[in-house]
Amino acid sequence: MKTEMREAAVTAVAVALGGVLLGVLWWWLAPRVPLVGDVVGDTWVVYFKDSEGEQAVGVDGTFSLLALGFGAVSALVAFLVRRRGGVPLVVALAVGGLLGSLLAWRLGVWLGPAQDVVAQARSAGKGVTFDAPLRLSAKGALLVWPFAALVLHLGLTGLFGPRDPDPLAPQGPYAPQGAGPKA
Repeated sequence: MKTEMREAAVTAVAVALGGVLLGVLWWWLAPRVPLVGDVVGDTWVVYFKDSEGEQAVGVDGTFSLLALGFGAVSALVAFLVRRRGGVPLVVALAVGGLLGSLLAWRLGVWLGPAQDVVAQARSAGKGVTFDAPLRLSAKGALLVWPFAALVLHLGLTGLFGPRDPDPLAPQGPYAPQGAGPKA
């Protein structure tokens, strides 16, 4: 059990560190949401440049699709490295995937444009387009990586994992019911 716990800890840390790559890819691949600043009275206001644009939804979708891929890869690697399942390994995949998603989310936000949109609008100027901060509106996307890893690992273990011996297998030669001597 000690060995399984050690392997699980290494798996959780390795999977969580994959969040750095996910965060960088999300920052790089996510669509930019264009904003425009304007002055109303003495107050700066910020509007979407395209009020019907789908870029904001695309940011969440990009994160979700990347997390789905990372979950699949982490489950496949964990299965190939360790052919059998086990509760510690599955918990490590879930915890590592969740921590990796959190790390990716915060890293992507940190790498993206500044969070103060009013200051950005002032520095860009009135009517000039600038990028909105990178944000994850659908927080449920943080669960995509762990769930994808768990489902794929379960499938791989069920299809290709080692089989337990059948405890109810007949021990002697097969004798069908009612095949005894006739009276």
